[in-house]
Amino acid sequence: MSRTVYVNGEYLPEEDAKISIFDRGFLMADAVYEVTSVLDGKLIDFDGHAVRLKRSLDELDMAEPCSKDELLAIHRKLVEENGIVEGLIYLQVTRGSDGDRDFVFPSEDTPPSIVLFTQNKPGLADNPAAKKGAKIISIDDIRWGRRDIKTVQLLYPSMGKMMAKKAGADDAWLVEDGYVTEGTSNNAYFVKDGVIVTRPLSTDILHGITRKAVLRMAAEAQLKIEERLFTIEEAQGADEAFTTSASAFVMPVVEIDGVALGTGKPGPIATRLREIYLDESRKAAI
Repeated sequence: MSRTVYVNGEYLPEEDAKISIFDRGFLMADAVYEVTSVLDGKLIDFDGHAVRLKRSLDELDMAEPCSKDELLAIHRKLVEENGIVEGLIYLQVTRGSDGDRDFVFPSEDTPPSIVLFTQNKPGLADNPAAKKGAKIISIDDIRWGRRDIKTVQLLYPSMGKMMAKKAGADDAWLVEDGYVTEGTSNNAYFVKDGVIVTRPLSTDILHGITRKAVLRMAAEAQLKIEERLFTIEEAQGADEAFTTSASAFVMPVVEIDGVALGTGKPGPIATRLREIYLDESRKAAI
């Protein structure tokens, strides 16, 4: 049975969904996206994703395709239509199409395109990978300079994940000017002597919705946090490390460039933060 997807105001079977070949998301990667997790049939951190979506659109002078309330209604209908208990909702907004290819933006009255689809992920919260921990490699960060805008320009992050796979690892952390920026699709952290260290917000990294929530919960748990630059070598000497993202929540890291961290198993702080995040997020889900 095919999924029901949403395309520019219509709910359609996925095989009937169509976007113009002249759409700028397809031709120019002129598009932004968000991914919202679903647990127990409810949306996790929806407000945060909606706010970041608007920020991304504003930064690119792209029109909003609908209101926040309309967006929430679309998400909820797709969850219901597709029977999603645990999974993800992918949302993409493009600058649309005026019927041809051009580097110049189309006229301001060109409507944006919006598409959403679900991904059914049973066991998303109880991911076995979180009990095992992730192995990380480091690679050069050669992405464009506005990583704070959540665009669909994901070729290099995809290449990074493939580099990790070929190296027998799970993911990659990106390094620029000697310092870790973030993971291919997540924010990066290490823990040393009970202190959580992560890079501060700037245009160099994505302003993670899960990052914000986890740091708030860590502060409420009276854990010390330092937002500063750090190197791969510093992270290799840590007691433990982890990443955060909307789809993997808090993921422990047990190895960086072949160096095992701590005991070589998921650390207590990462494990506890994952438990707290899942518990609190389920309570606040809508």
